[in-house]
Amino acid sequence: MASKARDIGIGVKPPESGCDDPNCPFHGTLSVRGQVMDCVVRSVRMDGTAVVERHYLKYQKKYERFEKRSGRFSAHVPPCIHLEAGDNVTIMECRPLAKTVSFVVVERRD
Repeated sequence: MASKARDIGIGVKPPESGCDDPNCPFHGTLSVRGQVMDCVVRSVRMDGTAVVERHYLKYQKKYERFEKRSGRFSAHVPPCIHLEAGDNVTIMECRPLAKTVSFVVVERRD
């Protein structure tokens, strides 16, 4: 087990438990960059991966109104972060870990 969590540079609190996952931004060697998004966990049925959903508004210039939109992403979940469906999380972009996984969960928000 890795005992000391490294600073990933965005001001999130590292998890209290450790892990041996090389794709953990805190205890492994995975670097994070790019987008930071606040999302809701929809599914945690895959091993080490969660489906998260993000809701946002897009302005329609023709009608001068906003429309609601949502997008789903697959995000890697390190073993040191424990999630359930419905949890609010912060995800961050990383290098591609699988065909559809290019984000990693960095924080579980209460």
